[in-house]
Amino acid sequence: MIVAMTFPLLVSVLLAASASRLGRRLPPATAVRLLTIAMLVTALATGFVLAVAGMLVLAQIPLVAALGHYSARVLGSGLPVPVLAGLLAAVTACGLLAAALRRAALGGRELVLAAVACRRLGPAVGGLVVVEDDEPEAYTLPGLGGRVVVSTAMLRALPADERRVLLAHESAHLARWHHLWVQAAELAAAANPLLRPAARAVRSAVERDADEVAAAEVGSRELAARALARAGLARAAAARRRAAPAAALAGADAAVADRARALLAGPPPRRRMLAGMLAALMLATGIAVLVTGVDTEARFEAAQSAYALLR
Repeated sequence: MIVAMTFPLLVSVLLAASASRLGRRLPPATAVRLLTIAMLVTALATGFVLAVAGMLVLAQIPLVAALGHYSARVLGSGLPVPVLAGLLAAVTACGLLAAALRRAALGGRELVLAAVACRRLGPAVGGLVVVEDDEPEAYTLPGLGGRVVVSTAMLRALPADERRVLLAHESAHLARWHHLWVQAAELAAAANPLLRPAARAVRSAVERDADEVAAAEVGSRELAARALARAGLARAAAARRRAAPAAALAGADAAVADRARALLAGPPPRRRMLAGMLAALMLATGIAVLVTGVDTEARFEAAQSAYALLR
């Protein structure tokens, strides 16, 4: 049982350490879905084993055992969870549950605010809204009535063919429901902070997936890379005018450069074996949760039987 209970924690560490590389090596569309699902499975599994560890220790309190009609002595015999570790697990599980609920509430609030912003923008032509602004910006407001918002400054910064790339990129975020995948990844990271690197990898994969869709739509990876670079330079120039921190600019430039290089490198390989290995790891995590649950149920059944015999 101890192996099954610690397995999700080990998977959390492994996923955190390898998420960035997985996000780069897997095709972007696969990375978005598979990494997010892996995060959710791992977060749920980790929360479950922490809750079980805490419950097994707290359930040995005589008053709790009497109310539950089971033998605390039988339940605790050969228990693989030390008392202090179980108490710490219980506190951690409660804290992570609270963090996940806060993140879920924040995500819901963000979607509501996006919907309100969409209504305030008024009617859109093909989902596109052009706003008069001297700052070069382009972004997507998610939701059922989502909008692609582009500033006039950004349109002026790009030639016509590169504007097609920009609009295709932003439209891909809406068409592929990228905001839901990102929200799910952020929720999993809130429930298991070890997964924060994986959430960042999902965000990067979402952008690369939109890049791939845009490149396919315009029929030129070189054009897509050029548009990406030009839009990034326009944003960087505007940020410098606002005296933004140099570190933030460097990070943004590096991300754009990585995405442009990925486009110029050609279509990403499928990596079926790598995807299969990650799926197998998630299956093993699910089995570990099942083993933990079955063993815990067996312990309580034995404790209840002993209690009934002693009465």
